[in-house]
Order: sequence, then C-alpha cells, then structure tokens
Amino acid sequence: MTQPPSDREQTAVHYDPLPLPRRSAGVSVRVLAIAVALCALLTLALIIPVPYVVRTPGPTVDTLGESGETTLITVPADQEFDSEGELRLTTVSAYGGPGYPVGAVRVLQSLFDDTSSVLPREALFPDDQSAEETAEASQVQMSTSQENATVAALEELGYEVPATLTVAGVVEGTGAVDVLSEGDLLLGVGSSEDEVTEVNGMRELSEALAVIPAGTEASVLIERDGEDQVVALVTGDDGEGGSVLGVLVAPEVTPPVQVDIALENIGGPSAGMMFALGIMERLTEGDATGGEVIAGTGTMSMSGEVGAIGGIQQKLAGARRDGATAFLAPADNCDEVVGHEPEGLTVVAVSTLGEAWDAVTAIGAGESADLPTCEDVLAQAD
Repeated sequence: MTQPPSDREQTAVHYDPLPLPRRSAGVSVRVLAIAVALCALLTLALIIPVPYVVRTPGPTVDTLGESGETTLITVPADQEFDSEGELRLTTVSAYGGPGYPVGAVRVLQSLFDDTSSVLPREALFPDDQSAEETAEASQVQMSTSQENATVAALEELGYEVPATLTVAGVVEGTGAVDVLSEGDLLLGVGSSEDEVTEVNGMRELSEALAVIPAGTEASVLIERDGEDQVVALVTGDDGEGGSVLGVLVAPEVTPPVQVDIALENIGGPSAGMMFALGIMERLTEGDATGGEVIAGTGTMSMSGEVGAIGGIQQKLAGARRDGATAFLAPADNCDEVVGHEPEGLTVVAVSTLGEAWDAVTAIGAGESADLPTCEDVLAQAD
C-alpha cells in the first residue's frame, strides 16, 4: 500500500484545476436558498425546548466533610468523634424543569447515554409550577429531611427526643374524619380505652400503631381545647399489618443534642438517610466506616423508615464516579437497581435506619458478604 506524500512533498506539487461545468445562476441560488432554509429548520428543531426532563448523575457530598468552607454536620465538640471514611449523599441533575428548558439535542444525546434518563416533564413537575415554586418546595423538603434525620438518628442512638404531636390535617375517606381535628394534640393510642399507650414522639406513635391491626376501632388520647379526652376511630392499613390514623402530624421536637446541618444548592428529601448516618457517625466513638467510601440515598421518617426516591440509577453512577465502593439503596427501589449496578459498586438494600447503620458497620469491618442485596429483596417478594 502506498503512503500519502508528506507535507513537504505535497507543497511541491503543482496542477491546474479542471474546469467546473457551467450551471445556471438561477438554479444555484434556488439550491442555496433551499439548503439554507433546511439548515435553519433543522437548527430550530434542535434548539427549541421540548417537554421532557433529562436526568443525569449529579454531585455527591460527603456528610462527614464540608459544604463549601462549612462543616456539613456539626455536633457539640465534646461529643464529636472523627471518621476516616466517607458517607456520601447522592444527587441527580435535572434539565428541563420549570425555568430550565432542554433542547432536542440534549434529549437525543441522553437516549444513548446509559447513565441518563429521559422522562416527560409532567411526570416530575406540575404543569403550572414555576421555577420559584419548584425551588421553594425543594428547600422545604430538604429542611424536613434534615429535621427527620436528626430525630431518627438521636433515637437510634438511644436518646429520648420528646415531641409534641399536633394534628395538621385529616385525610379524607379515613376513620379520622369528624373524629380528629386540626390542632388536636396526640397523647396516646391503643386498641381499646384500657390499653392506651402514651406516645411522646413519632417513633413511639409508629411503634404503638404497628401492633394494632388495620380496621380496629382504636382509642386515641388527645388534648383538645386544653382538656384530655379519648376518642374512638377505625384505623387504616399501613400496608405491613399495622394501622394508620388517617391524619397528618406536625411534630414539634426538642432534640437533647444540638445538631446543625449546613448544605447549599441541593434540595429534595432523598438525602435524609445519609444525613442520619452522618449524625450517628459523628456522635459514635470509633470509626464505623472503617475508612471506606460509602454512598447512598433514601428519605428518612422521624420514626426511622427509609423511603424510595427518584433517579436511583443516576445516583448509582454518580456514587461510583466519585469513588464509592458500597451503596445503600432503599429496598423499595430495588426493582430499578437490579441490572444497573456499576462495576465495582456493592449495593446493599435497607428499609430502616437501623439496617442502614448495621450495613455501614459491617462494610467498615470488611464483613459485607452477608448483607442483603436487591436481588435478595426481589427474590423474597416473589
């Protein structure tokens, strides 16, 4: 095979170009005009916003580290312990939401990216929601997740976290309608008036309801207008054999330990579990992480339940990108996890804060082989 001449040889070659065939000037102008018009139409089609949202792996943040120049989780210095490892919360970057339109080019590119997903905008955002409303709602969720994480972490460590449980609303179609009212204080609950258990926080309320079968005419001790009284209502089903009251509860807590969480430019509720684990690690002597980089995601209730989140596949990819070798995933997200685990990332399924903490300590001790995987969770469900 002959080689092409070098640059030096090419500059030494002289030739006369062949004459181009004559064409009608009118035909050339029309062809050029059509080409320009087609290019303009194609360009517009590619840059005009489309009603889709592209989700990609977002940044991850070590809850044991700093946010900017501020320590992310701060506890009293005389109760704080250091850790050599990392507990990373994970995020998703979304393009195409209110105030952040996305073009067809970005959508088409994302269809060929295994770490991205494309969803109709209405699947994630209400049609009439503005960018300001979206940001405000996201920050409210973040603030609530931090409060829930603080209470759940302290109670998991054995602290008593007293709380005033106020009814903030009644769910239509439940047994609480016309029985409980906004402003009532929840003081206790039981399967009968003789078996009412006093509750001083969300965890105690959840535990008391968990042993009452759904459909029971339960007795609820409340304070209304300054007087205690017992009311009866038929409980709903919590989906796990226990009961729910059918009310929205606004707890006012008084933590026995001052915990401050400082995190900017990230919203939503999905960092709750990792906040709780970070608080527990800060307040626990020794290093539960064993120096490992552990990431995760999941909402956190005050009573310690881990809830499902969105964008789990993007969060898995972001965790591995940033050096995590283990990932704690909500068990309710396991159907989205299996088959999408990045190479080198061990995924552990968790349903409660207690399970998540046990997983952290096992990973830190190098004993993660027997921890439950998402495959285990799905196999049990079958």
